Amino acid sequence: MTAPPIPLLMGIVNVTPDSFSDGGRYDDPERAIAHGRDLLAQGADILDVGGESTRPGATRPLLAEELDRVVPVIEALAAEGATVSVDTMRAEVAARAVAAGARIVNDVSGGLADPAILDVVARTGATYVAMHWRAHSDRMQEFTGYDEHGGVVPGVRAELAERVAAIRAAGVRDEQIVLDPGLGFAKQPHHNWELVRRLDVLAELGFPLLVGASRKTFLGRLLAGPDGRARPVGEREAAGVAMTTLLAAGLGGTPVWCLRVHDVRAHRDALAVAAEWGPDADRAATEGEG
Repeated sequence: MTAPPIPLLMGIVNVTPDSFSDGGRYDDPERAIAHGRDLLAQGADILDVGGESTRPGATRPLLAEELDRVVPVIEALAAEGATVSVDTMRAEVAARAVAAGARIVNDVSGGLADPAILDVVARTGATYVAMHWRAHSDRMQEFTGYDEHGGVVPGVRAELAERVAAIRAAGVRDEQIVLDPGLGFAKQPHHNWELVRRLDVLAELGFPLLVGASRKTFLGRLLAGPDGRARPVGEREAAGVAMTTLLAAGLGGTPVWCLRVHDVRAHRDALAVAAEWGPDADRAATEGEG
């Protein structure tokens, strides 16, 4: 058996007062920069800096607010040598972020929220993560039907293929493109599980995949208590680590390029375990370990 390549880890730096997981903890530049440094020390390969919460029901910040939140953080972390991604749906934020040193534009709307973002990506040559998306956070759960496509997996594949066509038409090269199935965005809980089991179908489009499952609601629903209430956000990390281990070991039938996570140290440990799930998996026995 050949082990799949170990994914990169994208550490999340939310410079927002209202993110679903850690809103407010790093909502000023100094704290966000310090948090980014901590994530690098824990083993993050990429830092994803975002100034807009995309939790269900979130309202959008003003453009000026988003710029004020992310640009100083990106400038500082990129100047220290970090590979920085900007998590934004706005063309102007993407342009300012790349000018400040970001190398990746992580657009949860895949270019639907602001089509001009594709022109920024084409012009700058930045890596572009296009996520499956149907609507902004305050309305996205109104769009969870996939019957017209025959299910969520073929539906997400078809809609990502449409985004790829638009991205290419804007002049973005194939080698710049990464796709994200958009777990939790316009998805019912069972849709997310169907997608992670069949990532190979999305990989047929021919692009690297980024997966962001960390602390999301579908994990909380899986771990619901006897009263039916979802496990609180801060108590979902172990389930996310299990997901990372399984994805890195080949769950979904295809390698994953990158995993977007909150607690980088825990997920780095999970990757170390998954790295042993391959041709050398029986090494411990030959070395006399019990």
